[in-house]
Amino acid sequence: MFTGIVTAIGTVVEAEAKGPSLKRLAIACPYDAGGIEIGASIACAGVCLTVTGLRPRSDGEPGCIFQVEAAAETLSKTLVGNWAPGTRINLERSLKVGDELGGHLVTGHVDGVATILKIDPIEADPDEQWGATARFHIRAPQGLAPFIATKGSICLDGTSLTVNSVEDDVFTVLLIPHSFSVTTWGQRKAGDPIHLEVDLMARYAARLAEARPQG
Repeated sequence: MFTGIVTAIGTVVEAEAKGPSLKRLAIACPYDAGGIEIGASIACAGVCLTVTGLRPRSDGEPGCIFQVEAAAETLSKTLVGNWAPGTRINLERSLKVGDELGGHLVTGHVDGVATILKIDPIEADPDEQWGATARFHIRAPQGLAPFIATKGSICLDGTSLTVNSVEDDVFTVLLIPHSFSVTTWGQRKAGDPIHLEVDLMARYAARLAEARPQG
């Protein structure tokens, strides 16, 4: 379980296809290897992946390199199959009991791939060191729009965000300067695909409504 509060940016350093239904990745990150156990879960751009190996970094930077594997289901529902050396991704360690829940409950099970339609920059504050705020217009994957509500929570590329508006299958979110400074959102442009996970409560509420006529 995660919160959608990105704690580091990782960089893919190795990407190897192990047949059509498995991909092995090595990701360099600033996390201390001493605090990561084999079998631990790390959200990589919002995708919950299991650590299968650890080794020191060779570039002199602090942190470690962790290895993960993505199987057929993950490859079919996400962009992980497209990741290559140099790809930068948002990272979050799994939630511990007692941790502050700063975002919302996120499972790391991506529901689909959304598309950024347009980015509207908002005038920058000259006293703000990180730059401008921006509004992103995003098209939800087919069938997921009913789970997205104005003022509700949504997880995009591992980042917990608040939905500002919804019209049909297009919704908007606002990214503040701090978010650009600690995530990969500053690299995003119109046309880019992004991972989307709907709010957990919305998913269960829809399932309950579906089951009610069945008694």
